[in-house]
Amino acid sequence: MSDRETFDLIARLPCWRGRIEIEPLAGGMTNRNYKISDSVAGRFVVRVGSDLPDHGVMRFNELAAARAGYAAGISPEVVYAMPGMLVCRYIDSRTLTPEEVRDPRQAAAIIALMRRCHYELPRHFRGPVLAFWVFQVVRNYLAALSGARAGVLAPELSRLAALGEMLERQVGPIDLVFGHNDWLAANVLDDGERLWLIDWDYAGLNSPLFDLANLSSNNGFDETRDAALLAGYFGAVPTAATMRAFAAMKCASLLRETLWGGYSELHSAIDFDYAHYTRDYLQRLDQAALAFSARHR
Repeated sequence: MSDRETFDLIARLPCWRGRIEIEPLAGGMTNRNYKISDSVAGRFVVRVGSDLPDHGVMRFNELAAARAGYAAGISPEVVYAMPGMLVCRYIDSRTLTPEEVRDPRQAAAIIALMRRCHYELPRHFRGPVLAFWVFQVVRNYLAALSGARAGVLAPELSRLAALGEMLERQVGPIDLVFGHNDWLAANVLDDGERLWLIDWDYAGLNSPLFDLANLSSNNGFDETRDAALLAGYFGAVPTAATMRAFAAMKCASLLRETLWGGYSELHSAIDFDYAHYTRDYLQRLDQAALAFSARHR
């Protein structure tokens, strides 16, 4: 769909009450986002995107999670939805940076936000819900890449498959919560008084350790910050078994991002440097896997 066609479709949505202005928003690696200024009703964000089964993104699940997130008080209100489009109320805020996510002064607010996602949001979720088991996601990407030209990852696939299997064994038994599963700094908004969580593309049932590890790996936490994060979340100094499972999940999060980038490089039509993204995450994965092997195997 061209930009002109998208603008025309947005303009015809029945949720507007006045004259609207449409402004593209930066970001969005699986969808396109637009800020709408309605002269009567205020400001909104429209997310435009279809199902992406190869990435595990199903819009019925995203919609249900967004509605439940609003009911739980951690996500903007959903005001309208139709196939391929989700309209949410605009939050006057700014996105956090990785440096701010790492700031110890933000730790309590981020942990509280994560725990509300894990334990309060499911009380409001209605309908079928997806699971996000990172190791199954990894297997799906590996299968898709092995059947096509694999871009920058072509020589790495066998090694990455073996790494994924080893990490899954190291995680061991898990608890189950409702995970956001995409803790990029850009998905956390600060309105000056509180934090909000947005973008529910990958939401689903998961271990809490994945969200913790995903937050850490996406935002450059070191060992000291990791220990503080786990102690803050669980309310106690983490056991050796918890630290091992967390470290394995941290590697798995980096592995998933690496494969996501490799697959997107071949298949996405969004203008983004996926090859650079893939190489960056592969380097970070190799460093984390080496550290894991030295400490936990």
